[in-house]
Amino acid sequence: MSFFGFGQSADIDIVLNDAETRKKAEHKSEDGRKDKYFLFYDGETVSGKVNVTLKYSGKRLEHNGIKIEFVGQIELYYDRGNHHEFVSLVKDLARPGELTQSQTFDFEFTHVEKPYESYTGQNVKLRYFLRATVGRRLNDISKELDIVVHTLSTYPELNSSIKMEVGIEDCLHIEFEYNKSKYHLKDVIVGKIYFLLVRIKIKHMEIDIIKRETTGTGPNVYHENDTMAKYEIMDGAPVRGESIPIRLFLAGYEMTPTMRDINKKFSVRYYLNLVLIDEEERRYFKQQEITLWRKGDIVRKSMSHQAIIASQRFEGSSNPEKSQTPSNAEEG
Repeated sequence: MSFFGFGQSADIDIVLNDAETRKKAEHKSEDGRKDKYFLFYDGETVSGKVNVTLKYSGKRLEHNGIKIEFVGQIELYYDRGNHHEFVSLVKDLARPGELTQSQTFDFEFTHVEKPYESYTGQNVKLRYFLRATVGRRLNDISKELDIVVHTLSTYPELNSSIKMEVGIEDCLHIEFEYNKSKYHLKDVIVGKIYFLLVRIKIKHMEIDIIKRETTGTGPNVYHENDTMAKYEIMDGAPVRGESIPIRLFLAGYEMTPTMRDINKKFSVRYYLNLVLIDEEERRYFKQQEITLWRKGDIVRKSMSHQAIIASQRFEGSSNPEKSQTPSNAEEG
């Protein structure tokens, strides 16, 4: 069998050029486990080496070519066989031939566009990875290396406060106000609740942050709601004229930026949900969407020159209206 080159096999290893210095970020896998991956931003170059190590010395390895790909793809869990690729770059490392010894190949994908944030959700996964492949007649040898991408945004110029009312005629009238409608992931939600009329006995009141993941289109639309945070405002009955301050720190919760209509496949939106429960266990609630975004100027200190250029390119192309929203989405 070795006469045809079938007896030889190889191990593949992908090593990034800046693996020693590049920052890593925690990212949740499908099974809920958290792992650390190399962190990249839009516009950064991805470069490194592919090591092909032959398993048996003295035997040659026939191949149909060696290549490396950079892939960004979306996988919908209800449509498992289908991977929707929005980035697909290929570099040929070797023409068809044979390897008589272990070999190392250099690769570089320059200023790669990475338009969306890495995301693992209830029904969808968006991932970026490198895949090195040694093509063979019967079965290819391949190795993948996942990376994580974060999208950075500039500070929203227009960031109006949220004012809402909850009312039941002649029974309850509450006004609540939040300081703004767009928050970065380490921000603080500051607000106040005013009780203008209270004729029902409220025993509990809280604010929840709800993440709503929407996947699919048309008849195949799936919604998943997940409560990310609960903040108890009061436990006991308020009186008319009372006001209660709110201060909710977002840094302690695992949230992503708001994602709207990502590649026409999925959206991730966040809502502030005010919940009141009376003594008869009736629930009253009011919901308001907020926009979450990843702040760029803190991370920028550790960013590479290429990432700074990419970030500036985004800022320069943004008009004041669009700068309200994260770079990976437009206002829906």
